[in-house]
Amino acid sequence: MAGDTNKPKAQASKLATERLNQVSSHISPPNSDDSTPNSANGSKKKKRGSKSSSAASALPADYSDILSQIATLRNLAATPDPNNRGYVRQRQAGKLWVRDRIEQLLDPGTFREVGSISGTVTWKQTNPLSETPVAFTPSNNIQGMGKLGGRTVVLTADDFSIRGGHADGATSEKTMYLEKMAVAMKLPIVKLVDGSSGGGSVTTIRKMGWSYLPHVVSFGPVIQQLNLGIPNLGAVVGPAIGLGAARVVACHFSVMAADVGALFNAGPKVVEGATFEEGLGFQDLGGPMMHCTNGTIDNLAANEAECFGQLRTVLSYLPNSGSQMPPVIPCDDPEDREDLALRTIIPRRKARMYNPWTIILSVVDKNSWFEIGPLWGRTSITGLARLGGRPVGIISVNCEVNSGALDAAGSQKMTRLLKLCDVMNLPVLQFVDVPGYAIGTVAERTATMRWGVELAKTYFSTTMPIFNVITRRAFGVAGGVMIGSRDPVMQCAWPSGEWGSLPLDGGIEVGHRHELREAEKVGKKAERYKELEDEYTRLMNPIRTANAFGVEEIIDPKDTRKICCTWAQRVYEALLPERLLDRATRKINPTFY
Repeated sequence: MAGDTNKPKAQASKLATERLNQVSSHISPPNSDDSTPNSANGSKKKKRGSKSSSAASALPADYSDILSQIATLRNLAATPDPNNRGYVRQRQAGKLWVRDRIEQLLDPGTFREVGSISGTVTWKQTNPLSETPVAFTPSNNIQGMGKLGGRTVVLTADDFSIRGGHADGATSEKTMYLEKMAVAMKLPIVKLVDGSSGGGSVTTIRKMGWSYLPHVVSFGPVIQQLNLGIPNLGAVVGPAIGLGAARVVACHFSVMAADVGALFNAGPKVVEGATFEEGLGFQDLGGPMMHCTNGTIDNLAANEAECFGQLRTVLSYLPNSGSQMPPVIPCDDPEDREDLALRTIIPRRKARMYNPWTIILSVVDKNSWFEIGPLWGRTSITGLARLGGRPVGIISVNCEVNSGALDAAGSQKMTRLLKLCDVMNLPVLQFVDVPGYAIGTVAERTATMRWGVELAKTYFSTTMPIFNVITRRAFGVAGGVMIGSRDPVMQCAWPSGEWGSLPLDGGIEVGHRHELREAEKVGKKAERYKELEDEYTRLMNPIRTANAFGVEEIIDPKDTRKICCTWAQRVYEALLPERLLDRATRKINPTFY
C-alpha cells in the first residue's frame, strides 16, 4: 500500500521537474551551458540557434544601424549635388529646386515626407551582416503632407533634375498612394508640376526589357477627388509634358508661372518629327500666351512665388472636402455698407458700357475678390469672394467685351465655375447683364450654341444656391438660363433693368418687318421706327414688370451689399447644413467631371 501511495507522488515530482527545466531553458542566457538532463534534442536545438543568436547579439539593440542608414539616405536626398547635370540645368533655367519650392510653399517646418527614401541605392558591404549606402538617386516625385495657410494638405512635387520627371526615375506606387491618401483622409492635394509627373519614356522599355500598354491608373482617384470636392490645386512651374500636363489640367484650379512654365502634349522635338514645325521653343509651343488665354490653365502668375500665393488664396475659400462647409472667417467690412456710386454706374444711354468689376468690388468684402480665368473667355467674369466672411462664387457678364453677348469660351468658363462651386458647397452670386448668346459667323463657327447648351445643362443640374442681381439686361436663351435655374428664384433687380426675348435693337425690325417695309415705301420708315421704339421703351419700364410680379423686387443699388450678405448668412445658417446631409445620404451627387 505504501508503494502504491508513493508512485503518484513520484510521477508528480517528475512532471514538476520537467516543467521547471522548460522554464529555465527559456530564461537562461544565450550562452548558458545549463541543459536539461536527458534532453538531447533540446541541446541540439540550442546549438543550431547559437550562431544566429550570436550574430543578432552583435547588432545594436536600438536599431541605430538601420536608423543611421535612413538618415544617410534622407540627407543624400535633401542635399543638392552642384555637379549634377540635372540640378545645374534646373538652376540655369531660373527654376527653384524641388525642395526649395516645398519650403517656400508650405508653412515653415510642417512638411513631413512620405516615401522619403524611395529611389535607387548603391550599397557597399562593410561586413558580412551590414552595408552602407554610397550613392542614392531618389524618386523624382517628392510627396508628403504639410500645412498650407494653417491647413493640412497632401503635396506632390516633381523633381525635373532627375530624368525630367519621367517614369524611369519615379516610383509609380508612391504617386498612387498619395492620390489615394487624399481621398481616404479627405485632404486637399497640391501638385507642383515640372516634367512628365511619372509619364512614359522610351528608356523605360530598355530598362524593363519589354514594352507595355500605357495606363493612367492614377486618374481613378483623381476623378474621385474632383467629384468629392477634395480641393485639387496645380501649378505649372516648368515644362508640363504628357501625363504631367494632364495631371495639372485635371485640377479644380491651375496656375502657370510666366517665366518658367509651359505645357504641351509632346515636346518640340517630337512635334518637329510629327508636324514638321521646326524651331519651336517651350514658350512657343505651350507657354502662358497659349494656354492661359485658351482656358487650358486657369490663371497666370509672374513667377513661382506668385503661383504659390495664388494656391494659398484659392485654398482659403474651399473646404477640405464636399462633406464640409466652406471656411468662414471674421469680417471687419460692415455687411450693411452702402455705396451711393452704384446708383450712377449703369449709363442711361443703353449703348454705353461700364466697368463690371466696379460692381463686384463694391458688393463683396474688401480685398476678398479673387478672379479665376481673367485672360480667357472674356465675355464672362468668374471668381471667388466673401460676403460677411462667407465664401461665395461670383459670376458676371462682361459688357465691355462683345457688348456682353456670351460666346463659346465665356460659356465654358462659367460652366467650370458653376461645377467648382457645386462640389465645394459654395453659393453663387450673379450680376446679370446679358443681351443673349453671341451671334454671327464667328459665333457659329466656334459652336456657341453647343457650349451655351452645356452651360444651361450645368445650371439646371447643379444644386448650390444662386442669387441673381439683375443690373441691366436679361434677354434671350442666355438670360433665361442664367436667372431661371432655381425654383423659387432668389433675386433682385436694379432700376436700370430691362428684359425680354430680344433687345429692342433688332427686335423691332424682326417683329414689325412688314409694317416698316410699308412705311419705307412712303418714306416714313425712320419716323415709324421711332414711334415703335418709344412705345416699347415705355412698356419695358421695369416698374411695369414689378407691378405684374414679373420681378420680385427692384432695389436701390446702394443697398446691394446688405441684401446679398443677408442672403449669404441665411444660406450658411440653414441651407448648407441641410445640403451636407443630402450629400452624406447621396440624395445629391455633385460632379466636377
